[in-house]
Amino acid sequence: MIRSLWTAATGMQAQSLNLDVISNNLANVNTSGFKRSRADFQDLLYETLRSSGTASSATSQVPVGIQLGHGTRPASVQKIFSTGDLQNTQNELDLAIEGDGFFQILQPSGETAYSRDGAFKLDSQGRIVNSDGFVLEPGISIPTDAVSVSIGIDGTVSVLQAGQETPSEIGTVELVRFLNPAGLDSVGRNLYKSTAASGSAIAGTAGESGIGTISQGYLEMSNVSVVDEMVNMITAQRAYEINSKTIRTADEMLQMANQIKR
Repeated sequence: MIRSLWTAATGMQAQSLNLDVISNNLANVNTSGFKRSRADFQDLLYETLRSSGTASSATSQVPVGIQLGHGTRPASVQKIFSTGDLQNTQNELDLAIEGDGFFQILQPSGETAYSRDGAFKLDSQGRIVNSDGFVLEPGISIPTDAVSVSIGIDGTVSVLQAGQETPSEIGTVELVRFLNPAGLDSVGRNLYKSTAASGSAIAGTAGESGIGTISQGYLEMSNVSVVDEMVNMITAQRAYEINSKTIRTADEMLQMANQIKR
C-alpha cells in the first residue's frame, strides 16, 4: 500500500505537467505560426518479485512472473510541426510557408533564429522585419518609391517603382529546413534556435529540395485544434482524479490496518 501511494503520486505529477502543456497550446490558439506541443510519458522501473522462466520443478518453469511498476514520468514535450490553416490577409508582406521550412531571423545578438511566423513589416530603413523589428535574412530593403511588392512562390522579391512599367527583382527570401525540427529549442517570440538534436540548418530555395513554397498575402495560423485540446484536458483531469482516488484508497486501507486490535 505504501508503494501505491508513491506510484499514484507520479501519475498526478505527470498529469499536472500534461495540463501545463495543454494550457500553453490553448493560450496560443491564435498565435501565427505556433506549433502545438505534446507531452510523452514512459513507465518507471519495475520491481521483480518473481521472474518469468524460474524453475517451479525439475521439469517445469513459471510461465509468467510478478513485476510491480513504480509509476510514470515525463519523457519529452514534443513540438508537432504540422502545417496550420492559411488565412488570407491581403497584406503583401504577410508570408506563409506551404510545407517544410523556416524563415531566418537575425537577432540583435547577431545569432540567427528561425520562425514560421510570416507577419513581416517594414522598418524605417525599408528593411523587411518581424514584429519585434528583427531583420529577415538575407536582408531585403524595399525602395522608398516602391508602389507594390511581389513575392513569388520561390521567394523571389520584386518591386514596382514609381515611373516604371515592369517590376524589378531586388532579392530572394531564403528558407531553411531541419532534419529533426522537433529538436529545435523554443525561445519565445515565435522563434526557434538550432540544437545538436535538430541538426544544422539546411538552406535552400523555396519549392526545391524538400522545402515548401511561399504564399504571399497569407498567414499560417496555429495548428492547435481547440476540440482536440479540450478532449485532452478532460482526459488529463480524469487521470489526475483517478490517481488522487488511488492515494485516498491506499490511505484508507492503511488506516484500517492501523485500527486492527488484537
